Amino acid sequence: MNSRFAATSAPIRLFRNPKSGHCHRVELMLALLDIPYETVDLDMANGAHKAPDFLKISPFGQVPAIEDNGVFLSDSNAILVYLAQRYDGERRFMPGDALAVAQVQRWLSVAAGEIAAGPCTARLVTVFGAPFDHEQAIARAQALFAVMESHLDQRQYLVEERLTLADIAGYSYIAHAPEGGVSLSPYPAIRGWLARIEAEPGFVGMATSPVLA
Repeated sequence: MNSRFAATSAPIRLFRNPKSGHCHRVELMLALLDIPYETVDLDMANGAHKAPDFLKISPFGQVPAIEDNGVFLSDSNAILVYLAQRYDGERRFMPGDALAVAQVQRWLSVAAGEIAAGPCTARLVTVFGAPFDHEQAIARAQALFAVMESHLDQRQYLVEERLTLADIAGYSYIAHAPEGGVSLSPYPAIRGWLARIEAEPGFVGMATSPVLA
């Protein structure tokens, strides 16, 4: 158990959809930090994320959200930063150097931008039936992966030579991109990066869906 988590503290509650990559990146962070947590799966198909009680926790009605002993927070990237600042006393996942911190933030922006518009959206279409342009999402994913493949060709991780929040934020939707019809076969450097993350002590995977690519 993480030494910064008091014995008298309650486990962190993670409000989630088990097939959401946004939720999984938070669960992965909790697991890698060895923080006690419990999951609360919301019946989003029936509007549980828009219920008044949940809107008090997550005003935009989005998952993930956490409750940490009276502290409520939503938005997956914000939660990653909070967990790193609150519980990562050894700064394993957030560098101390100014440039490296900025580079992590850049990849968090990619997670909210290019990853969300590409592999995340493609998977929303195939797994959840979302009414988005699937071909456009696949094209965006492939453009992103071309950049990432080049970036990872000469390095082990996205920032520095160790796992950071950048990798944790990027992992889930990229690992599950084939479920959205985006093949990872052309990208050996990306596949090697994913394998290194999966080999980390404490790694937990995300619920899978049928693979289309």
